[in-house]
Amino acid sequence: MRDTLKKHSDFLPGENDLDARSTVFFVRAKPTRFPGRARYGLTASKRVFKLATQRNRAKRLLRDWIRHNERYLCDDLDYVFIARFDILDAKRPDGRAAVRRTLRYIKRTHEKSKK
Repeated sequence: MRDTLKKHSDFLPGENDLDARSTVFFVRAKPTRFPGRARYGLTASKRVFKLATQRNRAKRLLRDWIRHNERYLCDDLDYVFIARFDILDAKRPDGRAAVRRTLRYIKRTHEKSKK
């Protein structure tokens, strides 16, 4: 299990952030302050999800999908996953595939920017 982002300042966007979009979530990645220890944070806002049960379900789905694809996380990046409303209708295999695609995209982009 990876460490999670806890502080508000860790969720704020920066100018060098990498991002990727999916129909069910949005991912923002930025260089970590603790090299070798990638972290992730989950966001499901009240503006998008009116009920607490919806917010909790969205975060639970994201957690499952991230754990399934942990090997694609870069150790020198922190990730912020922002849930969209369509996540509530997503199937488990589709969500896991979407996370895999977005993490691969971020990893490729990050490796290109390091060169």
